[in-house]
Amino acid sequence: MLYKMIDLFAGCGGLEDGFLQSGRYEDIAAVEWLQPQVRTLVHRLKTKWKIEDAEDRVMCFDIQREEELYYGWSDDSTVPSREILPNGKHSRYKTGPYGNGKGLDYFVDKAGGIDIIIGGPPCQAYSVAGRVRDENGMKDDYRNYLFEHYLNVVNRYKPKVFIFENVPGLLSAMPDGTPITRLICQGFEGIGYEIVDDLKAYAKINASDYGVPQHRERLIILGIRKNICEKPQEILHDFYKNILPKYKSKTKKTVEEAIGDLPALYPIITEKTSLKRIGYTKSECNITWHKARHHSLRDVEIYGMLAEDILSGENKYADSKSLSELYEERVGAKSPIHRYHVLRKDEPSTTIISHLDRDGNRFIHYDPKQCRDITPREAARIQSFDDDFDFIGNQTDTYIMIGNAVPPILAKCVGGAVAEILDML
Repeated sequence: MLYKMIDLFAGCGGLEDGFLQSGRYEDIAAVEWLQPQVRTLVHRLKTKWKIEDAEDRVMCFDIQREEELYYGWSDDSTVPSREILPNGKHSRYKTGPYGNGKGLDYFVDKAGGIDIIIGGPPCQAYSVAGRVRDENGMKDDYRNYLFEHYLNVVNRYKPKVFIFENVPGLLSAMPDGTPITRLICQGFEGIGYEIVDDLKAYAKINASDYGVPQHRERLIILGIRKNICEKPQEILHDFYKNILPKYKSKTKKTVEEAIGDLPALYPIITEKTSLKRIGYTKSECNITWHKARHHSLRDVEIYGMLAEDILSGENKYADSKSLSELYEERVGAKSPIHRYHVLRKDEPSTTIISHLDRDGNRFIHYDPKQCRDITPREAARIQSFDDDFDFIGNQTDTYIMIGNAVPPILAKCVGGAVAEILDML
């Protein structure tokens, strides 16, 4: 049996792709407001999953505009641009071909109802790193409360279950002094759903346990509609303690296992080479996005030196203090955190983040001869995207999409486990 699914805050489709890979779900509709992500998801649904009307099903729309989201919008309506919105204000673009003005009601009615809603609001407002960087600790960020719109969609369509994915920083987020987890729990309780009674003990998982070559901790919050079962809390405990762990991998997948077979890309340094921007050799393979970005000569030298330090076993720069001192010496600026990290080839990667769009200092390739950070395709492999998953946009868009995505292999495991719950209900 296929379960009918809506994806909210869909991004480029990592969570949805994994659920579809499990073979237990049918795509009904998806909502995402950033245009490169929408184009990427539409392309994937059409090419991989043969969904011909993907342009209609994937809505390039702001979930905060609920009336139009449910009932549809006119052809001359507008959607937010790719820029972050200040609270209550919208920068707008024409809708373009995506969504075609049809609201969620149209697709839910056509499907005869839905079984599950998946997704998670943007995590920047909840992440510990985001709060450290923001002068107000993200307290004024409108994204803190986007979960309310997720909740409202769940309340409208009453799926049997939902999956709410986010960062562990959600557990400590208190933008107005009240823990976000309390607001979320009370919100879902108020519309007739139950989530596990101890999120920290049960819902926090590491993607590396499920075959993803990356240490990536996430909250996977399963909600069950209370009126379809007698003891939802027992089912929730069983999901986290017994059902989901069945999908764990026997061994951890390493960085080298993930990207070691991709062609090497070496810096091109000749007498005619500009020392400001160093280019790299090109890949001869047909896999998209395996292209190194240009680096300064300074960074090329630092990347090679740090990778050689690890490979040789000298480990001169193995601690935060020495890395911070190196940064200050070479860049001429102090940093409260160390800026460099070489990926260990025989371990899972550190967490892939969207900051890769700006620099890759913390994602240095382990091969000292390549003297570079990882390519978008290498980042995608570490996130467990298939090589035939193409990203539609420029390099900046692609790094952001990959860094913000749910690893599809993790999503496939979660999707399989949730299907077992749905089979019981």
